[in-house]
Amino acid sequence: MLSDSTHNQHYMDYHKLFCNIPKPFAFLDLDQLNENIRTVKSICRNKAVRIASKSLRCVPVIQYLLQTGSPFQGIMCYTASEALFLSKNGLDDLLVAYPVWDEAMIHSVACAVKEGKTIILMVDCDEHVERIASIAHREKVVLPVCLDMDLSVSFPMLHFGVYRSPLSTLDAFLQVAKTIHESRSVRLDGVMGYEAQVAGVGEQTPYQPLKNLLIRLLKKHSVRRCSRIRKEWIDALSQEGLTPRFINGGGTGSLSETAKEETVTEITVGSAFYSPTLFDHYRNLHYQPAAGFALEITRKPRSDVYTCTGGGYIASGAAGSDRLPRPFLPKGASLVKMEGAGEVQTPVRLKSKLHLGDPIFFRHAKAGELCEHFNELIVVSNGAIVDRFPTYRGEGACFL
Repeated sequence: MLSDSTHNQHYMDYHKLFCNIPKPFAFLDLDQLNENIRTVKSICRNKAVRIASKSLRCVPVIQYLLQTGSPFQGIMCYTASEALFLSKNGLDDLLVAYPVWDEAMIHSVACAVKEGKTIILMVDCDEHVERIASIAHREKVVLPVCLDMDLSVSFPMLHFGVYRSPLSTLDAFLQVAKTIHESRSVRLDGVMGYEAQVAGVGEQTPYQPLKNLLIRLLKKHSVRRCSRIRKEWIDALSQEGLTPRFINGGGTGSLSETAKEETVTEITVGSAFYSPTLFDHYRNLHYQPAAGFALEITRKPRSDVYTCTGGGYIASGAAGSDRLPRPFLPKGASLVKMEGAGEVQTPVRLKSKLHLGDPIFFRHAKAGELCEHFNELIVVSNGAIVDRFPTYRGEGACFL
């Protein structure tokens, strides 16, 4: 826990550093990012780490991570168009995490694979496989696919997890694997199982002790169950003569647990690098806030309220206060509950004395979504602005 004086110095350092930068702007603290990189490397042990581009949305940041070497290799994309964009930027081993149905997009992927690129499409039903195989056959290419298994947990009156893949039984999983195996135009390259209920749910949210206890118990059960199912299903694939190149699992919130599984060969990590506020409520996560944005104070309606221009950068997911950005510098700043973060203005409660034109620094609730609002990340290191990284938006790219 940083002391008040350290927080105050941090604010003054940023204030001075960015004094000539028009607000609002987004920034990336390279020193904090490097600390998060070291933390990820120390946790993942001998596992490869596939970088989740959805949580970064900035080509230079992805390239920076890959340049740090092992264990970072490969990228998990969220759309095929994004994968093609990254491919044109020199990146490869691109796993598309969500199924693609659009014929023209699958055709574009097929053309890229024919040119030597590695782009893996996600499947979870026979229809996915048959559609991809049909297009691949026309293009005279064999497309690699990844089979997505469902690792959510269902109880009476409670579904703990996310609604993704329908493959919740071994028989259904093997049936789609058989369809892949029997096709001459697709091949099984990988298997993915995302334990979202472990990786994406905090268990230390303030003011809800009973719910936190329930979540911890459910997550503990899920970790054991996911490990068992992954091993059983991959063993069953092996008995059918199928050996995928990679077995993907995990996420930032389950990194330490997934790293212990022998069956998993690679773990997907993204949010850990920026460390947004949603990951503040995990008991065993310790990452540094590396990315954020600054708003300018333009009004002072009360002695303890400063109103900033802009700021309504709301995160996706079930609507709630946890999806709002949160001021973190100066220390003690907080949103006004009745207004939150607004499209044109964001009032902030703060006892410290600030002035019109001063910045207030915020963190986004989720990682990569920050970059959808800014054309660049201003990169700082050792007390200086060292670079400007274009975001997807800054490169004219929008994928969802």
